[in-house]
Amino acid sequence: MVHVLRHGEVHNPDQILYGRLPGFRLSELGVQMAKAAAQGLAEREIVHVVASPLERAQQTAEPIAAQFGLPVGVDERLIESANWFEGKKVSPGDGSFRDPRNWWVLRDPVTPSWGEAYRVIAERMFAAVQAARVAAEGREAVLVSHQLPIWTLRRHVERKRLWHDPRKRQCGLASLTSFHFDGAKVVGIGYSEPAAHLIALSATARTAKGA
Repeated sequence: MVHVLRHGEVHNPDQILYGRLPGFRLSELGVQMAKAAAQGLAEREIVHVVASPLERAQQTAEPIAAQFGLPVGVDERLIESANWFEGKKVSPGDGSFRDPRNWWVLRDPVTPSWGEAYRVIAERMFAAVQAARVAAEGREAVLVSHQLPIWTLRRHVERKRLWHDPRKRQCGLASLTSFHFDGAKVVGIGYSEPAAHLIALSATARTAKGA
């Protein structure tokens, strides 16, 4: 089984779309979310832990790896999706979406035109999951990534169209999307929120700006 974990809440006082920008680390609440995720996996047979190279993902992986006495590996394929609006405010009402100079970027929601193609995200994420499955050798692995890549991966595995309404993603902070395998084939997908009791306290969850 391969568990794909979304990182915890990020300290983002300016409320920008931080994307792949360096320096965005977990908030104090996010650190607690990472610990809750580790606790939720305590009874699992985890033998392999890998994370996106971004700080927030590495931090989220640390308590899990420590719990099982494992190192945290890095897989570039788990990184956040590229986005033209990175570093900008995109909140409804006062963000970059309202600026007519940016509307040309929004011309194609299917690819999408403002960032990395969904197809490319799905392919790199699925390759990372398969690599982790092999590394775990019949036991379990944890990969730490980001909301859009995880949701795109899930839709790819479920054979659904990749473009979607971001408001309908089932991928909460520090949530686990678990892929069950029979050999190399995915035979089931599970979802859980071990940090659900903390998500209600999160400003990121309330404003839907987390990534």
